[in-house]
This record gives sequence, structure tokens and C-alpha cells, in this order.
Amino acid sequence: MFRIFKPRTLLDHTDQESVVAAIRAAEAGTTGELRVYIESHCSYVDAMERAKEIFASLNMAKTERRNAILLYLALKDKQFAIFGDQEIYTQAGGAHFWEKAARQLKQNLRKGHIAGGIVQCIQDLGDALATHFPYDSSVSRNELPDEIVFGK
Repeated sequence: MFRIFKPRTLLDHTDQESVVAAIRAAEAGTTGELRVYIESHCSYVDAMERAKEIFASLNMAKTERRNAILLYLALKDKQFAIFGDQEIYTQAGGAHFWEKAARQLKQNLRKGHIAGGIVQCIQDLGDALATHFPYDSSVSRNELPDEIVFGK
């Protein structure tokens, strides 16, 4: 199954806290959900295929408004993918929005700003969620855990 904690080789404790705080802040103004999944190596050639698999295994397609986003990173393989459920993908502007978010994350990762890049990406994704799926008290709050999920 999945582990919540991983040796400090991927993100140290302070970085992990920053990422989780960014998730919580991003979700505060929206009905949307964000998850971060980090592993060393991607078991697929295409990181997007791995992200789709993880999205399904984490039951992210079961959110009430179908507006969950997964940020997937395979750090040692230098691969990542941003996968949004059907509603947020369309509402945020389709491929253009997602490609822009990916370019910005890639720039940060290339500079070695792993935690900062993840936090910035979460903030950008959270802004899109808040714009298209603002907070609504009639929707279940925090449908998915905020903690980072670490894979193999």
C-alpha cells in the first residue's frame, strides 16, 4: 500500500510541512481537493500514465464535484505529471492551463527548488480551484487527506 513517511532523501520534515500547509491553504477557499504523491522512480515510461493509476488508487475520482488534482513526482527519474479530474481539467481552461502549470513547476525543479516548486504549483492549482469551484458549505469539506503520499 502507500506510506505517509519516507526517509529524508526526498523532502525533509520542514519541506513536508510546507507542502502540507500549502495544500491546506489552497483547499481553504474551494470545494476542490489536492493531493501530492512523491516517489523516487516512475515505474512507467510516461509519468501521466502513472499519475492516472495513482489518481484511481487514491479514490480521487470519487470527490463530490469531480474536482480533484494530483501532483505526481518521481524525483530521481526527474519526471512529474499534473492530473486533474474531468471537471477541473475543463473548467481551468483545458490543456493551456495545465501546460503552463507544468512549465512553471519544471523551471523550479530544474533550479533545484523542489519544495518551493511544489508549493508554488499547489498555490497555482489552488487558485484555479478557488476560481472555478469556490468554497460551498453544502459540499463535504476535506474529502481527501492533505498529507503527502510517498511511494516506493
